[in-house]
Amino acid sequence: MSHYEERLEQDLKEIRRRIQTVGDRVERALEDSVHAVLTHNQELASEVVLGDLRINREVRSIDRLCHAFVARHLPSAGHLRFVSSVMRLTLEIERVGDYAVSLGRHTEQLPGPPPERIARDIGLMAEPSRRMFAQAIKAFVEGNAELARGTIAMAKPIETSFRTVFADLIELGEKGGEDLKSLFSLLVIFNRLGRVADQAKNLCEETLFAVAGETKKAKKYRILFFDERNDGAGLMAEAFARKGFDEFGEYSSAGWSPAEKVDPRWLEVMRAKGLDHGDLAPSALDLTSEELTSLHLLIGLNGDPRQHLDGSVPFRSVCRQWQISDDPEEALAQLRSHLTELMDVLHGESAVGDGNG
Repeated sequence: MSHYEERLEQDLKEIRRRIQTVGDRVERALEDSVHAVLTHNQELASEVVLGDLRINREVRSIDRLCHAFVARHLPSAGHLRFVSSVMRLTLEIERVGDYAVSLGRHTEQLPGPPPERIARDIGLMAEPSRRMFAQAIKAFVEGNAELARGTIAMAKPIETSFRTVFADLIELGEKGGEDLKSLFSLLVIFNRLGRVADQAKNLCEETLFAVAGETKKAKKYRILFFDERNDGAGLMAEAFARKGFDEFGEYSSAGWSPAEKVDPRWLEVMRAKGLDHGDLAPSALDLTSEELTSLHLLIGLNGDPRQHLDGSVPFRSVCRQWQISDDPEEALAQLRSHLTELMDVLHGESAVGDGNG
Protein backbone atom coordinates (compact mmCIF):
# COMPACT_ATOMS: atom_id res chain seq x y z
CA MET A 1 0.00 0.00 0.00
CA SER A 2 1.39 3.41 -0.99
CA HIS A 3 1.84 6.28 1.43
CA TYR A 4 -1.11 8.06 -0.20
CA GLU A 5 -3.36 5.01 0.22
CA GLU A 6 -2.30 4.65 3.85
CA ARG A 7 -3.14 8.31 4.50
CA LEU A 8 -6.52 7.97 2.79
CA GLU A 9 -7.42 4.89 4.86
CA GLN A 10 -6.29 6.62 8.06
CA ASP A 11 -8.49 9.61 7.28
CA LEU A 12 -11.49 7.37 6.53
CA LYS A 13 -10.88 5.46 9.76
CA GLU A 14 -10.77 8.70 11.73
CA ILE A 15 -14.05 9.91 10.25
CA ARG A 16 -15.72 6.60 11.11
CA ARG A 17 -14.27 6.74 14.64
CA ARG A 18 -15.65 10.25 15.16
CA ILE A 19 -19.09 9.20 13.88
CA GLN A 20 -19.18 6.28 16.31
CA THR A 21 -18.09 8.55 19.16
CA VAL A 22 -20.73 11.19 18.57
CA GLY A 23 -23.32 8.48 17.89
CA ASP A 24 -22.55 6.89 21.27
CA ARG A 25 -22.85 10.28 22.93
CA VAL A 26 -26.23 10.96 21.35
CA GLU A 27 -27.46 7.49 22.28
CA ARG A 28 -26.45 8.14 25.89
CA ALA A 29 -28.26 11.49 25.77
CA LEU A 30 -31.40 9.69 24.61
CA GLU A 31 -31.16 7.16 27.44
CA ASP A 32 -30.58 9.89 30.02
CA SER A 33 -33.40 12.09 28.72
CA VAL A 34 -35.90 9.23 28.81
CA HIS A 35 -34.77 8.30 32.34
CA ALA A 36 -35.15 11.95 33.33
CA VAL A 37 -38.73 11.99 32.05
CA LEU A 38 -39.69 8.74 33.77
CA THR A 39 -38.16 9.70 37.12
CA HIS A 40 -38.70 13.45 36.82
CA ASN A 41 -34.97 13.93 37.39
CA GLN A 42 -34.60 17.60 36.56
CA GLU A 43 -30.86 17.68 37.25
CA LEU A 44 -30.29 14.90 34.73
CA ALA A 45 -32.53 16.72 32.25
CA SER A 46 -30.36 19.82 32.63
CA GLU A 47 -27.21 17.76 32.01
CA VAL A 48 -28.70 16.47 28.75
CA VAL A 49 -29.50 20.00 27.60
CA LEU A 50 -26.00 21.30 28.36
CA GLY A 51 -24.34 18.16 27.00
CA ASP A 52 -25.80 18.88 23.59
CA LEU A 53 -23.32 21.74 23.20
CA ARG A 54 -20.49 19.22 23.10
CA ILE A 55 -22.37 17.08 20.60
CA ASN A 56 -22.81 20.08 18.32
CA ARG A 57 -19.08 20.84 18.51
CA GLU A 58 -18.23 17.24 17.63
CA VAL A 59 -20.59 17.33 14.64
CA ARG A 60 -18.95 20.52 13.35
CA SER A 61 -15.57 18.87 13.81
CA ILE A 62 -16.65 15.95 11.61
CA ASP A 63 -17.84 18.40 8.97
CA ARG A 64 -14.40 20.04 8.97
CA LEU A 65 -12.77 16.63 8.60
CA CYS A 66 -14.96 15.91 5.57
CA HIS A 67 -14.06 19.18 3.90
CA ALA A 68 -10.37 18.51 4.55
CA PHE A 69 -10.77 15.00 3.16
CA VAL A 70 -12.24 16.34 -0.08
CA ALA A 71 -9.51 18.96 -0.44
CA ARG A 72 -6.72 16.48 0.31
CA HIS A 73 -7.86 13.44 -1.66
CA LEU A 74 -10.22 14.74 -4.37
CA PRO A 75 -12.33 11.58 -3.89
CA SER A 76 -14.41 9.87 -6.57
CA ALA A 77 -16.84 6.95 -6.80
CA GLY A 78 -17.23 5.11 -3.47
CA HIS A 79 -15.10 7.52 -1.42
CA LEU A 80 -17.06 10.51 -2.73
CA ARG A 81 -20.35 8.78 -1.90
CA PHE A 82 -19.04 8.06 1.58
CA VAL A 83 -17.96 11.59 2.40
CA SER A 84 -21.10 13.16 0.94
CA SER A 85 -23.18 10.74 3.02
CA VAL A 86 -21.25 11.68 6.16
CA MET A 87 -22.05 15.35 5.63
CA ARG A 88 -25.78 14.57 5.51
CA LEU A 89 -25.45 12.00 8.28
CA THR A 90 -24.08 14.53 10.75
CA LEU A 91 -27.18 16.70 10.33
CA GLU A 92 -29.39 13.73 11.16
CA ILE A 93 -27.28 12.78 14.18
CA GLU A 94 -27.43 16.36 15.42
CA ARG A 95 -31.22 16.34 15.08
CA VAL A 96 -31.47 13.23 17.25
CA GLY A 97 -29.38 15.04 19.85
CA ASP A 98 -31.86 17.91 19.62
CA TYR A 99 -34.71 15.47 20.29
CA ALA A 100 -32.97 14.38 23.49
CA VAL A 101 -32.68 18.04 24.47
CA SER A 102 -36.39 18.48 23.81
CA LEU A 103 -37.16 15.59 26.17
CA GLY A 104 -34.97 17.23 28.78
CA ARG A 105 -36.66 20.60 28.46
CA HIS A 106 -40.14 19.08 28.67
CA THR A 107 -39.13 17.18 31.79
CA GLU A 108 -38.86 20.60 33.42
CA GLN A 109 -42.44 21.37 32.36
CA LEU A 110 -43.94 18.27 33.96
CA PRO A 111 -45.08 18.43 37.60
CA GLY A 112 -43.78 14.93 38.32
CA PRO A 113 -43.23 11.48 36.81
CA PRO A 114 -45.81 10.51 34.16
CA PRO A 115 -48.74 8.23 35.09
CA GLU A 116 -47.95 4.52 35.05
CA ARG A 117 -49.73 3.85 31.75
CA ILE A 118 -48.00 6.75 30.01
CA ALA A 119 -44.64 5.71 31.46
CA ARG A 120 -45.20 2.27 29.97
CA ASP A 121 -45.98 3.87 26.62
CA ILE A 122 -42.79 5.93 26.77
CA GLY A 123 -40.80 2.75 27.29
CA LEU A 124 -42.71 1.12 24.46
CA MET A 125 -41.38 3.76 22.06
CA ALA A 126 -38.09 4.78 23.64
CA GLU A 127 -36.23 1.49 23.72
CA PRO A 128 -36.93 0.43 20.11
CA SER A 129 -36.13 3.94 18.88
CA ARG A 130 -32.84 4.02 20.79
CA ARG A 131 -31.91 0.56 19.55
CA MET A 132 -32.79 1.50 16.00
CA PHE A 133 -30.57 4.59 16.20
CA ALA A 134 -27.65 2.60 17.64
CA GLN A 135 -27.94 -0.02 14.91
CA ALA A 136 -28.09 2.67 12.24
CA ILE A 137 -24.83 4.18 13.47
CA LYS A 138 -23.24 0.74 13.61
CA ALA A 139 -24.39 -0.08 10.07
CA PHE A 140 -22.85 3.11 8.68
CA VAL A 141 -19.55 2.83 10.52
CA GLU A 142 -19.16 -0.82 9.49
CA GLY A 143 -20.50 -0.28 5.97
CA ASN A 144 -23.06 -3.03 6.62
CA ALA A 145 -25.85 -2.75 4.07
CA GLU A 146 -27.77 -5.77 5.38
CA LEU A 147 -27.85 -4.37 8.90
CA ALA A 148 -29.10 -1.08 7.47
CA ARG A 149 -31.95 -2.82 5.65
CA GLY A 150 -32.88 -4.80 8.75
CA THR A 151 -32.88 -1.65 10.86
CA ILE A 152 -35.22 0.16 8.46
CA ALA A 153 -37.72 -2.66 8.92
CA MET A 154 -37.85 -1.88 12.66
CA ALA A 155 -39.64 1.42 12.04
CA LYS A 156 -43.12 0.05 11.31
CA PRO A 157 -43.90 -1.23 14.84
CA ILE A 158 -42.75 2.10 16.27
CA GLU A 159 -45.19 3.96 14.01
CA THR A 160 -47.95 1.65 15.24
CA SER A 161 -46.94 2.33 18.84
CA PHE A 162 -47.33 6.07 18.28
CA ARG A 163 -50.99 5.61 17.36
CA THR A 164 -51.51 3.59 20.54
CA VAL A 165 -49.88 6.11 22.85
CA PHE A 166 -51.69 9.00 21.16
CA ALA A 167 -55.00 7.28 21.95
CA ASP A 168 -53.85 6.79 25.56
CA LEU A 169 -53.05 10.50 25.85
CA ILE A 170 -56.49 11.43 24.52
CA GLU A 171 -58.12 9.12 27.06
CA LEU A 172 -55.99 10.56 29.86
CA GLY A 173 -57.00 14.08 28.91
CA GLU A 174 -60.69 13.20 28.69
CA LYS A 175 -60.57 11.71 32.18
CA GLY A 176 -58.91 14.82 33.53
CA GLY A 177 -55.84 12.89 34.63
CA GLU A 178 -53.38 15.61 33.57
CA ASP A 179 -53.55 19.34 32.93
CA LEU A 180 -53.30 20.69 29.39
CA LYS A 181 -49.69 21.82 29.80
CA SER A 182 -48.57 18.36 30.90
CA LEU A 183 -50.48 16.67 28.10
CA PHE A 184 -48.81 18.93 25.59
CA SER A 185 -45.36 18.12 26.96
CA LEU A 186 -46.10 14.39 26.89
CA LEU A 187 -47.31 14.64 23.31
CA VAL A 188 -44.08 16.38 22.30
CA ILE A 189 -42.06 13.69 24.08
CA PHE A 190 -43.81 10.93 22.13
CA ASN A 191 -43.39 12.86 18.90
CA ARG A 192 -39.65 13.26 19.45
CA LEU A 193 -39.22 9.55 20.20
CA GLY A 194 -41.00 8.76 16.97
CA ARG A 195 -38.76 11.19 15.12
CA VAL A 196 -35.69 9.35 16.42
CA ALA A 197 -36.85 6.32 14.46
CA ASP A 198 -37.42 8.48 11.37
CA GLN A 199 -33.88 9.85 11.55
CA ALA A 200 -32.50 6.34 12.10
CA LYS A 201 -34.18 5.32 8.83
CA ASN A 202 -32.46 8.25 7.13
CA LEU A 203 -29.11 7.14 8.55
CA CYS A 204 -29.66 3.66 7.13
CA GLU A 205 -30.51 5.10 3.73
CA GLU A 206 -27.21 6.99 3.81
CA THR A 207 -25.47 3.68 4.51
CA LEU A 208 -27.11 2.06 1.51
CA PHE A 209 -26.05 4.98 -0.67
CA ALA A 210 -22.48 5.05 0.63
CA VAL A 211 -21.96 1.29 0.43
CA ALA A 212 -24.04 0.20 -2.55
CA GLY A 213 -24.90 3.42 -4.38
CA GLU A 214 -28.61 2.80 -3.68
CA THR A 215 -30.75 5.91 -3.70
CA LYS A 216 -33.99 6.25 -1.79
CA LYS A 217 -36.93 4.81 -3.66
CA ALA A 218 -39.85 7.07 -4.49
CA LYS A 219 -42.47 6.89 -1.77
CA LYS A 220 -45.67 5.11 -2.75
CA TYR A 221 -48.58 7.14 -1.42
CA ARG A 222 -51.76 5.39 -0.34
CA ILE A 223 -54.67 7.34 -1.82
CA LEU A 224 -58.41 6.82 -1.32
CA PHE A 225 -60.96 8.42 -3.66
CA PHE A 226 -64.18 8.97 -1.76
CA ASP A 227 -67.57 9.92 -3.22
CA GLU A 228 -71.23 9.30 -2.49
CA ARG A 229 -72.15 6.21 -4.52
CA ASN A 230 -68.79 4.94 -5.79
CA ASP A 231 -70.44 3.94 -9.04
CA GLY A 232 -68.66 6.38 -11.35
CA ALA A 233 -66.18 9.14 -10.59
CA GLY A 234 -64.45 7.39 -7.69
CA LEU A 235 -63.98 4.18 -9.65
CA MET A 236 -62.75 6.12 -12.67
CA ALA A 237 -60.22 8.01 -10.54
CA GLU A 238 -58.97 4.75 -9.02
CA ALA A 239 -58.67 3.00 -12.39
CA PHE A 240 -57.01 5.97 -14.10
CA ALA A 241 -54.47 6.35 -11.27
CA ARG A 242 -53.62 2.65 -11.40
CA LYS A 243 -53.08 2.78 -15.15
CA GLY A 244 -51.14 6.02 -15.36
CA PHE A 245 -49.28 6.20 -12.04
CA ASP A 246 -49.12 2.66 -10.69
CA GLU A 247 -45.48 2.80 -9.57
CA PHE A 248 -46.06 5.95 -7.52
CA GLY A 249 -49.00 4.97 -5.38
CA GLU A 250 -51.56 2.50 -4.08
CA TYR A 251 -55.12 3.48 -4.97
CA SER A 252 -58.60 2.57 -3.78
CA SER A 253 -62.08 4.09 -3.81
CA ALA A 254 -65.21 3.91 -1.69
CA GLY A 255 -68.61 5.55 -1.24
CA TRP A 256 -70.33 6.80 1.85
CA SER A 257 -73.63 5.49 0.39
CA PRO A 258 -72.48 3.00 -2.26
CA ALA A 259 -74.65 1.88 -5.16
CA GLU A 260 -75.28 -1.77 -6.00
CA LYS A 261 -73.53 -1.62 -9.39
CA VAL A 262 -71.48 0.64 -11.64
CA ASP A 263 -73.37 3.32 -13.57
CA PRO A 264 -73.47 2.08 -17.23
CA ARG A 265 -72.59 5.54 -18.58
CA TRP A 266 -69.32 5.60 -16.64
CA LEU A 267 -68.58 1.96 -17.36
CA GLU A 268 -68.88 2.56 -21.11
CA VAL A 269 -66.35 5.41 -21.04
CA MET A 270 -63.94 3.52 -18.80
CA ARG A 271 -64.00 0.50 -21.07
CA ALA A 272 -63.46 2.68 -24.13
CA LYS A 273 -60.37 4.17 -22.46
CA GLY A 274 -59.00 0.83 -21.29
CA LEU A 275 -59.73 1.56 -17.63
CA ASP A 276 -61.90 -1.48 -16.89
CA HIS A 277 -59.84 -4.22 -15.22
CA GLY A 278 -62.83 -6.45 -14.69
CA ASP A 279 -62.96 -5.77 -10.94
CA LEU A 280 -64.84 -2.49 -10.92
CA ALA A 281 -67.58 -2.52 -8.30
CA PRO A 282 -68.94 0.00 -5.79
CA SER A 283 -67.73 -0.48 -2.23
CA ALA A 284 -68.30 1.08 1.15
CA LEU A 285 -65.62 2.56 3.35
CA ASP A 286 -64.88 -0.64 5.23
CA LEU A 287 -61.36 -0.17 6.57
CA THR A 288 -59.86 -1.18 9.87
CA SER A 289 -58.56 1.60 12.08
CA GLU A 290 -54.99 0.70 11.10
CA GLU A 291 -55.82 0.70 7.38
CA LEU A 292 -57.51 4.09 7.67
CA THR A 293 -54.63 5.67 9.55
CA SER A 294 -52.19 4.35 6.94
CA LEU A 295 -53.78 6.49 4.21
CA HIS A 296 -51.75 9.46 3.04
CA LEU A 297 -54.52 11.21 1.09
CA LEU A 298 -58.31 11.08 1.18
CA ILE A 299 -59.70 12.79 -1.88
CA GLY A 300 -63.37 13.67 -1.81
CA LEU A 301 -65.08 13.87 -5.19
CA ASN A 302 -67.97 16.35 -5.01
CA GLY A 303 -68.02 16.10 -1.25
CA ASP A 304 -65.96 16.53 1.89
CA PRO A 305 -64.59 13.20 3.21
CA ARG A 306 -64.24 14.72 6.68
CA GLN A 307 -68.02 14.72 7.09
CA HIS A 308 -68.13 10.94 6.72
CA LEU A 309 -65.25 9.97 8.99
CA ASP A 310 -67.00 10.71 12.29
CA GLY A 311 -64.97 13.91 12.44
CA SER A 312 -61.75 11.94 12.88
CA VAL A 313 -59.23 12.50 10.09
CA PRO A 314 -56.12 10.35 10.67
CA PHE A 315 -53.25 12.45 12.01
CA ARG A 316 -50.91 11.72 9.09
CA SER A 317 -53.56 11.96 6.38
CA VAL A 318 -54.37 14.91 4.14
CA CYS A 319 -57.90 15.58 2.86
CA ARG A 320 -58.59 17.22 -0.50
CA GLN A 321 -61.78 17.98 -2.43
CA TRP A 322 -62.15 17.84 -6.22
CA GLN A 323 -65.25 19.01 -8.04
CA ILE A 324 -65.95 16.55 -10.86
CA SER A 325 -68.49 16.77 -13.67
CA ASP A 326 -71.49 14.43 -13.87
CA ASP A 327 -70.56 13.79 -17.50
CA PRO A 328 -68.08 10.85 -17.69
CA GLU A 329 -66.11 12.29 -20.65
CA GLU A 330 -65.66 15.66 -18.96
CA ALA A 331 -64.94 13.96 -15.65
CA LEU A 332 -62.13 11.92 -17.21
CA ALA A 333 -60.44 15.07 -18.51
CA GLN A 334 -60.79 16.71 -15.10
CA LEU A 335 -59.42 13.67 -13.28
CA ARG A 336 -56.47 13.50 -15.68
CA SER A 337 -55.68 17.14 -14.91
CA HIS A 338 -56.11 16.74 -11.14
CA LEU A 339 -54.05 13.55 -10.94
CA THR A 340 -51.25 14.90 -13.12
CA GLU A 341 -51.03 17.98 -10.90
CA LEU A 342 -51.12 15.84 -7.75
CA MET A 343 -48.35 13.53 -8.96
CA ASP A 344 -46.22 16.53 -9.84
CA VAL A 345 -46.63 17.76 -6.25
CA LEU A 346 -45.93 14.33 -4.71
CA HIS A 347 -43.09 13.17 -6.93
CA GLY A 348 -42.11 15.93 -9.33
CA GLU A 349 -41.68 15.71 -13.07
CA SER A 350 -40.49 12.09 -12.90
CA ALA A 351 -44.05 10.97 -12.18
CA VAL A 352 -45.76 13.03 -14.85
CA GLY A 353 -45.82 11.28 -18.20
CA ASP A 354 -47.84 11.98 -21.28
CA GLY A 355 -51.22 11.46 -19.67
CA ASN A 356 -51.91 7.77 -20.09
CA GLY A 357 -55.56 6.92 -20.49
